[in-house]
Amino acid sequence: MAALKYAGLEDTDSEEELPPGWEERTTKDGWVYYANHLEEKTQWEHPKSGKRKRVAGGLPYGWEQETDENGQVYFVDHINKRTTYLDPRLAFTVEDNPVKPTTRQKYDGNSTAMEILQGRDLSGKVVIITGANSGIGFETAKSLALHGAYVILACRNTSRGNDAVQRILVEWHKAKVEAMTLDLASLQSVQHFAEAFKSKNVPLHVLICNAAVFGAPWCLTEDGLEATFQVNHLGHFYLLQLLEDVLCRSSPARVVVVSSESHRFTEIKDSSGKLDFSLLSPSKKEYWAMLAYNRSKLCNILFSNELNRRLSPHGVTSNSVHPGNMIYSSIHRNWWVYTLLFTLARPFTKSMVRFFNHFRLTLSIFSEGTLLDGVHDFLVQIHDFHCD
Repeated sequence: MAALKYAGLEDTDSEEELPPGWEERTTKDGWVYYANHLEEKTQWEHPKSGKRKRVAGGLPYGWEQETDENGQVYFVDHINKRTTYLDPRLAFTVEDNPVKPTTRQKYDGNSTAMEILQGRDLSGKVVIITGANSGIGFETAKSLALHGAYVILACRNTSRGNDAVQRILVEWHKAKVEAMTLDLASLQSVQHFAEAFKSKNVPLHVLICNAAVFGAPWCLTEDGLEATFQVNHLGHFYLLQLLEDVLCRSSPARVVVVSSESHRFTEIKDSSGKLDFSLLSPSKKEYWAMLAYNRSKLCNILFSNELNRRLSPHGVTSNSVHPGNMIYSSIHRNWWVYTLLFTLARPFTKSMVRFFNHFRLTLSIFSEGTLLDGVHDFLVQIHDFHCD
């Protein structure tokens, strides 16, 4: 009782009643927290019951959520022409488990992206995602943008990039998203993109190297290199070199390289054990689409490992990730045989809706520089990233 008296709780009739000086508030994503104005501190647990809560359902008709210049969430009642910092949904809260489970326990194959990012405010974080107008890249961009990050969709096709931006804005009209032109098959385009981004004078907290081609017929880029190698690896390699200084200035920052388990089924060394450059950008006679893809993915992993070794002392970590086998996206579009194969496998593999459930941006706790295997290792502790 002495502890209750000291906390000012001994006179309350209900365990849900707040003591004097306390206020109940909500985050942008609906998690309830408690502000102690006497001690000028906040906490997630109810000061009396110790419970954690979140609001249930959407805002009532006519209400809109806003954020003031201090980052405080407030609510606008357009019908009655008034504003308040009190969430109108606080009368309809549900209890959250006060015991924080481990990542493996909390998320599984049925978790959704919004569940993983629930309660996280990524406002102020700047993210570049290559190939973000469709597939894995789009799901990544949408989920991060809907949680407050400023996301740049780096796309070869500007029109499709702008369409992707509009699809995100339909879901939340205040999302900070922008499409910029980036053709990884052109080193000049990569350079122009980096210059255009730097001219914005914004930080860069996450660079996701996602764009790739698969099963493409042999052709040379304008730079005289085999296209699969340049798009999947060399273009990203060059992009990172151009943005390395921005990443270091923005630390803590992260680089995520989307690779594949197929890197295990190839080799880039000659018979003497030395790197064979002719295998990286082969002639038409020596070209096989699947091998070219596998080699580019192996290069991704070697690049990510070395990048982490060099930049982690400067606050920039890098990881490569295998997102899952045969996710049904547009990557198979180059040959009808691959399309047929992916279609047949579709009922037994992850859909794009479920892909980002496990697309845990490799941001903090897993071993840096490694290939993170499978579906549970690609949005690593994004919960804590907003506090960096």
